[in-house]
Amino acid sequence: MKQWDRRPIEVRNLFNPGFCGLVLYRAMAAFQEIDAKGMPFSMSLLILPLALQRQSREVIQRGNRNFLLKIIADHPELQVDFGQRCTDMFPFTLEALGVLSSVGTMSVQANGRLTTVNDGVKKTISGTDETKATQRAAVFLGKEFARIGQSSTIYSTLGIRP
Repeated sequence: MKQWDRRPIEVRNLFNPGFCGLVLYRAMAAFQEIDAKGMPFSMSLLILPLALQRQSREVIQRGNRNFLLKIIADHPELQVDFGQRCTDMFPFTLEALGVLSSVGTMSVQANGRLTTVNDGVKKTISGTDETKATQRAAVFLGKEFARIGQSSTIYSTLGIRP
């Protein structure tokens, strides 16, 4: 990962660690509403590649009245290059998790699950239309991941290996 001031301006704007952290926080908080144990680390790696990419986010938003597994089955285009997107987003995910941890809004449990701390992040989703859509997609993903429960099921449905 390049130092912040050495990154292209586009990368700094698109993958701002504070915003990526907020997206992850929304997903983890939604996950915790259903499963209080917290989100497994392996699931957190899928949030940014699904929520930040416009086409994936729009498919998820159009189908948000369905279950995630059905949405993925109905839209196999979500699987195209998804593994590579996860690999590309991995450093940004780690950086965002680091920001969340450093400001005290996330903790890692002894069992490796990620939990949120309610102080410091507004519950209200705000921002531009696109940032709100990204956060809403993350909330949906967090809830669906908790309902599914198994990382292996989600990974295999998306056509990647953990």
